Amino acid sequence: MKRTLTGLVSALCLASGAYAAEVSVAVAANFSAPMQKIATAFERDSGHQAVLSFGSTGKFYAQISHGAPFQILLAADQTTPERLEREGMTVSGKRFTYAIGKLALWSRQPDLVDAQGAVLRSGKFASIALADPRLAPYGAAAIETLGHLDLLKALQAKFVQGENIAQTYQFVATENAPLGFVALSQIYADGLISEGSAWIVPVEFYSPLLQDAVILKTGADNPAAVALADYLRGEKARSIMQSYGYGF
Repeated sequence: MKRTLTGLVSALCLASGAYAAEVSVAVAANFSAPMQKIATAFERDSGHQAVLSFGSTGKFYAQISHGAPFQILLAADQTTPERLEREGMTVSGKRFTYAIGKLALWSRQPDLVDAQGAVLRSGKFASIALADPRLAPYGAAAIETLGHLDLLKALQAKFVQGENIAQTYQFVATENAPLGFVALSQIYADGLISEGSAWIVPVEFYSPLLQDAVILKTGADNPAAVALADYLRGEKARSIMQSYGYGF
């Protein structure tokens, strides 16, 4: 009887494990911190595992177009997922906006950036970091912001460009640039700026940073891909996103 019961328990464990799967996820650099927390919660709640890669949305598009085996893309924009959809590389009808990002001007120096962003007009800084606007939506938002303030020409010579928002953050974090435009999520947690000084840029200064997700054709038959897409729209994932300053 004991042997039979042990065998039954083992069989049940194997059966439940058979449904666990792994999903390869390309994640926009601005979403790195919340996605790591979401992936941990997702694995705990579902048994599936999310394998994460972080980078610029533009580079991910090129990689996916050349056959990279990602199964979900969490982009920093809407344009790239829409383009992949048009080109037949996604599962039809599965695209959705998972988050709305926010832009911030940040410095590690506690008194450099004021709450209204007036430091930009002072010119009292050697350089200002921003992500490449051709590849990174947050870089494009920074350019729009400077255009709105009529400061684009005045500050252009001081630009230090990161390949993506993660590299841009590093320029400021290491003080290779005294200040820069970053994703709010990189410097914000539980309602507070983590260190230094920052100006949260008014959302009317730039086009909405709507971030879309798609299941790629390579993930069409993967239960973990479908489960993760559903999980991102759930309360637990949204609570994590909100703690990093994202909207929906």
